[in-house]
Amino acid sequence: MVEDLIVLGKRIQELRKRHTMTQEHLAHEMGVSIGAVSKWETGVSLS
Repeated sequence: MVEDLIVLGKRIQELRKRHTMTQEHLAHEMGVSIGAVSKWETGVSLS
């Protein structure tokens, strides 16, 4: 399960960077905090 979160987080980060988006921009577009995006990308949390 933890490995899945890490893989998913890396995928989120890869796609964000491919689209030249900052964590701040992605957070704004999704209506979440920058901290949430950071946690997703590090696999800490997906909620």
